[in-house]
Amino acid sequence: MSTDVMTNANARTKTRTKVRMMAQTGMLGAIATVLMLFEIPLPFAPAFYQIDFSEVPVLVGCFAMGPLAGAAIEFIKILLNFAINGTITAGVGEAANFLIGCALVVPAGLIYKRKRSRTRAIAGMVSGTVIMTAIGCFLNAYILLPAYAKAFEMPIDALVGMGNAVNASITDLFTFVMFAVAPFNLLKGVLVSMIVLLIYKKISPVFKMNEG
Repeated sequence: MSTDVMTNANARTKTRTKVRMMAQTGMLGAIATVLMLFEIPLPFAPAFYQIDFSEVPVLVGCFAMGPLAGAAIEFIKILLNFAINGTITAGVGEAANFLIGCALVVPAGLIYKRKRSRTRAIAGMVSGTVIMTAIGCFLNAYILLPAYAKAFEMPIDALVGMGNAVNASITDLFTFVMFAVAPFNLLKGVLVSMIVLLIYKKISPVFKMNEG
């Protein structure tokens, strides 16, 4: 009888945990969507590259609940933003942004999951920032920029010209990626990581996580 009681108690605990994780995932996805609406232009990149801090709640969720939860929060963020603002790239830009966001949070979450410590968190965020920058450069060069050029019915050279107007070092697609896209993703990764590093310890009790 006691075994049945323990089994039922464990089942109820697992159910409550799943429900709590689903609620937290949805909440963080909604917060990320709101943050995505507030964009800051950068002096070294054309106007359509604006930084936001929507990856902060995504990375928080990734550390608190694991990499899969982080990817789910990122997906919810992209889906809600798509529903609110629509798309000009037939979903191509949204898919690429999802992959770029996951490139930051998933590696960070995987590294942190193995040992929950400040050192592992920093190592994870550094790794995620580097991976995001590399993947961001590739996706921008071969998917995002061509998609934007098609959406706005202009040649790639016109986008390069917009980059050259704010950064004389940008003269072709390669230098556009090197001097606009790469710094953009590096800066975003560093800023998001710094914010998460500052706030995670303080808010982690909300997620009932014990830090190591």
